Amino acid sequence: MEAEVSFSSIAPLVFDGENYQIWAVRMEAYFDALDLWEIVEEDCDVPTLPKNPSMAQIKMYKEKKMKKSKANACLFAAVSSTIFTRIISRKTAKSIWDYLKKEYVGDEKIRGMQVLNLIRDFELQKMKKSKTIKEYSDRLLEIVNKADYSGLNLMIQEL
Repeated sequence: MEAEVSFSSIAPLVFDGENYQIWAVRMEAYFDALDLWEIVEEDCDVPTLPKNPSMAQIKMYKEKKMKKSKANACLFAAVSSTIFTRIISRKTAKSIWDYLKKEYVGDEKIRGMQVLNLIRDFELQKMKKSKTIKEYSDRLLEIVNKADYSGLNLMIQEL
């Protein structure tokens, strides 16, 4: 229990509209570690309590309701003020997550153009005399990872 408290006090990265794919992977891991990912992914409803609920039913109800609130709070805390104003009216973590994905991933055509730009960027890379091999390889890996996040693997599989 003590490890859970100390982990949950670690704040997630704040998304400011840049590098959505990286933020999404980190947030998914964060939600998974807090046992909240299923709430974000599935948007399960909290069933209402029967007239004479048992203690187990009350406990389950409170736990599900708390998980939904925690997932929403995590998402609200993990976005910038500008993005927060866009998602404030959404009531569930799943609707927030889906909105952000739709808004910042873009459609196939846009992702295709991003991948083509990254491929061009990769092909144009040259090692400068002032750079070390480590800096050059880090830059190449950064481009490759961005292309991978943008859907390069999916495009290659389709070809």
